[in-house]
Amino acid sequence: MMSCWGSVVMWFHLTIVIATYNNLVESKSCAFEAIFNFGDSNTDTGGFYAAFPSQGSPYGMTHFKKPTGRATDGRVIIDFLAQGLGLPFVSPYLQSIGSDFRHGANFATSASTVLMPQTSLFVSGVSPFYLEIQLRQFKQFKAKVDELQSKGNTNLPPSDIFGKSLYTFNIGQNDFTGNLASKGTGGVKEYLPQVVSQITSTIKEIYGLGGRTFLVLNLAPIGCYPAFLVELPHESSDIDEFGCMKSYNNAVVDYNKMLKDALAQTRKDLSDANVIYVDTHAVLLELFQHPTSHGFKYGNKACCGNGGGAYNFNQQVFCGNTKQINGQTLSATACEDPYSYVSWDGIHATEAANKLTANAILNDDSIFDPSFSLHKFCDIQPIG
Repeated sequence: MMSCWGSVVMWFHLTIVIATYNNLVESKSCAFEAIFNFGDSNTDTGGFYAAFPSQGSPYGMTHFKKPTGRATDGRVIIDFLAQGLGLPFVSPYLQSIGSDFRHGANFATSASTVLMPQTSLFVSGVSPFYLEIQLRQFKQFKAKVDELQSKGNTNLPPSDIFGKSLYTFNIGQNDFTGNLASKGTGGVKEYLPQVVSQITSTIKEIYGLGGRTFLVLNLAPIGCYPAFLVELPHESSDIDEFGCMKSYNNAVVDYNKMLKDALAQTRKDLSDANVIYVDTHAVLLELFQHPTSHGFKYGNKACCGNGGGAYNFNQQVFCGNTKQINGQTLSATACEDPYSYVSWDGIHATEAANKLTANAILNDDSIFDPSFSLHKFCDIQPIG
């Protein structure tokens, strides 16, 4: 029979084991203590809305139950990525009220381009916050962190955060699509090398400021988007078996290869950095081509719109708006089941599609070039 003392010792050891296990479960660690994101509406978490408040219902309806400046019905890719790394949502740099920058900042804004816009900054569909401006904002952020941390500011990260951060880029779609209708794919291709060059030079500047891990998302298959299927000129012979425009998707593939090759060279120039090309194009193309295989009902049809027909997109009445057209009141409203759609408003993905894309970034090493696994750096959390 075990002595009383023996029982106490066994109980003590068991308590230590249980406590150690609980600590391991509760203290999920990650080498990346912050995320700094550069992008357009695909990863904007409210930056453009903070600068130009206007967006109304039904944006944000699925997760937040109110508009939050995100161009979808709920969360965007960067929200899910932060969640998977065990970090809070990344606050928009332009949001002055309620932001917490201890775990990074989001410089992305809707309608942003890589290159400086060639038209008036206040023309509809053009953002003043192009990539160079976002980079300047990041530099200002870093300078303020270095200055204010010594004064005990609690909403800012420590000064050494910049070498422990993940830098993400999801930008270039507006450079690609902005002039397609007037110039066609041939005309747009002329300045795409400048777009790629600006992205790589931005990475190098951030590297000089301490950044060491960069994830660059490639361009989505815009030939499958309902808005572009309605707006861009094409012949019926240009539509493939999945309902997407072949010529525009082929042009995207050309751009993505250019980006991939440029990042490979940048990787050689910055030998102690992780410069990673992320093939989210493959993920989204699969969702558009085989929606029902991934729990969706519709691929090329928008959830929120007033177009009816195959695409439910009307370029005169955008999601959430009501207009008088030819004496008739037209409203673009949301569907009741956005989780059944890949496309939210014809241009942006639904929360459900964003979640699957983010899940691939978090767990599918095959979409990275070169091979890269976030699991090696972080205890990845499930995203809900």
